[in-house]
Amino acid sequence: MDTLRRHYPEYLMEAAGLGIFMICACVVTTLLEHPASPLRQAISDSLLRRFSIGVAMGLTASTIVYSPWGKQSGAHLNPAFTLTFFRLGKVKSWDAFFYILAQFIGGLIGLVLAALILKDALAHPTINYLVTKPGTSGEVVAFFAELMLSFGMMLMVLFVSNSRKLNKYTGLFAGGLIAIYITVEAPLSGMSMNPARSLASAIPAQVATGLWIYFTAPLLGMFFAAEVYVRLMGKKAVKCAKLHHDNNFRCIFRCNYRRSVSVDGRWDLSDKLPSP
Repeated sequence: MDTLRRHYPEYLMEAAGLGIFMICACVVTTLLEHPASPLRQAISDSLLRRFSIGVAMGLTASTIVYSPWGKQSGAHLNPAFTLTFFRLGKVKSWDAFFYILAQFIGGLIGLVLAALILKDALAHPTINYLVTKPGTSGEVVAFFAELMLSFGMMLMVLFVSNSRKLNKYTGLFAGGLIAIYITVEAPLSGMSMNPARSLASAIPAQVATGLWIYFTAPLLGMFFAAEVYVRLMGKKAVKCAKLHHDNNFRCIFRCNYRRSVSVDGRWDLSDKLPSP
């Protein structure tokens, strides 16, 4: 298939990106939450531990976005992101299919590699392969929590990534939101926003409790955010599917990016760059 032959580097980058994110999440969470860990014993406050995990994972996400791989693939790392940009007309159908496939495979490989590194520590009940499941408030609360988190993340990405002045900071905004979400919301749903991330943990943990939430709420939340953005700004305001586009790496999406600015501070969309 011609699309696979031409765009396979981006697919591999997406798989590697989520795999790296999963490995980092497993290592950081084990260090801060495993009962035998010196860090866990030194930090008794659960809120402070979640804040520490949130900062670490926010920095990890930002680093991936600004890495050469993230700049080229767009650093979706999430099927819900990819499907939302597909719905917005920025990702072609075969690219969407292979991105999503790569994200699911990459997340699972990352979790397996983390299990090989951390061994029994990752399987400990306090860690349990980072499985995401509803908290004590139940599935309904977890569903709406994931819905709102995903809505907020996607709306931020659309407003920031399509702003001439703020575009280059999209990765920092995303990392900051991840840090806040993990700190505040994790007890309600485990803070996923990502079907591939949740499935990667559910398989080795053999826990499917509330798994439907992590396949539906992120997608619905991001679709809703896209609808709000389009109604406010117009569909042409969505220039590309990359989180960070101010770089010299190729773009495989339906891209309307150009560097000229209109009077209202947004990019002029009168010209279109050719897609590869």
